[in-house]
Amino acid sequence: MFEEIKTALEEELDVPTELITLDAEFINDLKLNSLELADLVVLCEDKFGVEIEEQDIHSLLSVGDLVEYLEARADR
Repeated sequence: MFEEIKTALEEELDVPTELITLDAEFINDLKLNSLELADLVVLCEDKFGVEIEEQDIHSLLSVGDLVEYLEARADR
């Protein structure tokens, strides 16, 4: 799942590959703005068939947080 998210960040949001790690924070490290974060949420929802709850979005600070969130819900 990490590799798929990494690819989406690279291809859709033009984030440099070397910046994308599990610990990378979307705002502080990857410099994503709120519109780009919204795009990432939609991409992940479409790709993984998981709805990301609006109240949960604010707790997803890093790539690792997003991976864990999606993995936990993908099996449901």
